[in-house]
Amino acid sequence: MSEHQQYMERCLILAERAAAEGESPVGSVIVKDGKIIGEGYEKSRQLKDITRHAEVVAILDAVKNVGDISGSVLYSNVEPCILCSYAVRHYKIGEVVFIKYSGELGGTRAPFNVLTTTELRSWSQPPVITLL
Repeated sequence: MSEHQQYMERCLILAERAAAEGESPVGSVIVKDGKIIGEGYEKSRQLKDITRHAEVVAILDAVKNVGDISGSVLYSNVEPCILCSYAVRHYKIGEVVFIKYSGELGGTRAPFNVLTTTELRSWSQPPVITLL
């Protein structure tokens, strides 16, 4: 099993937990230096907070745990949406790995390619995108 597959397996376990709790089946982990530093799954319905997507929950968990998460890798079983893509760019995450595109609200493709654009001067280079 590759390193990517190992972390994606954890995302899928978290996604199952989300589904069991009545949420969209999405799980996410943040990895830095070969170690999971944050993880999360969908909590929007439970918390009545649309910003609590799996990726945002994982990012906030990682920031709480280690502080600086720049250069880390975000894994999610689904492509980060526009909202999550903004958070990825803000925290300077270096790579994003996912297995399924999320459709018109995904952050990797035009016209709302927040995750991949190089047009915004205030942001660093976009993360590497890896589709498994």
